[in-house]
Amino acid sequence: MKMIIAIIRPERLEAVEEALGSVLDEGDNYRITIDTVEGRGRQEGEVELFRGQEVHVRNVQKTRITLCVNDAYVEKTLAAIQKGARTEPNGAVGDGKIFVMPLEEVVRIRTGERGGSAI
Repeated sequence: MKMIIAIIRPERLEAVEEALGSVLDEGDNYRITIDTVEGRGRQEGEVELFRGQEVHVRNVQKTRITLCVNDAYVEKTLAAIQKGARTEPNGAVGDGKIFVMPLEEVVRIRTGERGGSAI
């Protein structure tokens, strides 16, 4: 089992969700958590005017997606996220990152079920 965290452009969320729905068995019913986050990397922030002064905003608003999948679905999930999140044929600075981490245990609170079937 793996936990996949992707940081993407907010405007690419719908495309990522469509790509995930096409590769995961449950179609539109896969489990996903979506957060609005701020951060910075290579993509530079914007310059805004505040009371007539230029202000450099360093943090950029992004969308964080968290998914937990069984090992058989990791590569399909990664490919779908990349396909949906990439803005140009070769990508662009600020398209995001994907992090894959081992997931030791999953427990479904309602039933107490554990492991891959609890995902």
